[in-house]
Amino acid sequence: MDVIYWLIPVVILLGLVMLGILVWAIKSGQYEDLEGEGSRILMDEDEKESSPGDSKNRQ
Repeated sequence: MDVIYWLIPVVILLGLVMLGILVWAIKSGQYEDLEGEGSRILMDEDEKESSPGDSKNRQ
């Protein structure tokens, strides 16, 4: 029973810390673009814009 007396405050403190981290993440914009990362992983690195010296741009 003595364990409960220190376990409950520890759990409440951890919950408040986690809530604080969640609020900080929301305010700093971590959840702004949820669709971008999901579609960005499907893009190929090879499809980047060609540089001016690239042979594809030469006519």
